[in-house]
Amino acid sequence: MKSNDPPTSGAGVAGAEPEWMSIGAVAERFGLATHVLRHWEASGLLTPARDPAGRRRYGSADLVRVAVVLRAKEAGLSLDTIRSLAAASDPAERRETLRTEADALRARIAAAQASLALIEGALDCDHEDFTQCAHFRQVLGEHIGADTQLSFP
Repeated sequence: MKSNDPPTSGAGVAGAEPEWMSIGAVAERFGLATHVLRHWEASGLLTPARDPAGRRRYGSADLVRVAVVLRAKEAGLSLDTIRSLAAASDPAERRETLRTEADALRARIAAAQASLALIEGALDCDHEDFTQCAHFRQVLGEHIGADTQLSFP
């Protein structure tokens, strides 16, 4: 059997799951559209085997890779970052990529926390128009800069 040939089916074993799955079965298993799997393949993230008719055949290693890609996407990683992590053979290179991603995530979290604080402040404000609130105006002043004269409507 060539390396790109799909493994044989385990259908002959009672209760055994097939050793390979079609693109539709994999998509259904993970709740994805088939075009997503095709895109990941075109991006170099997946390399399913092909049967003699050219149909994709996904084995257990492919299922693990799909799960890894999904989890990495849930963590906020881009497909480019996931691909570079998968392609990196040097652990130090992978760690550096992950450090960069962690720093970016911390920055996004800080921005989201600042946004939440601003919104909660506006919700807690006793003014009918929260733009009249001293705290809100202070936050705006910090963003505009101390050297700028503020003129509020």
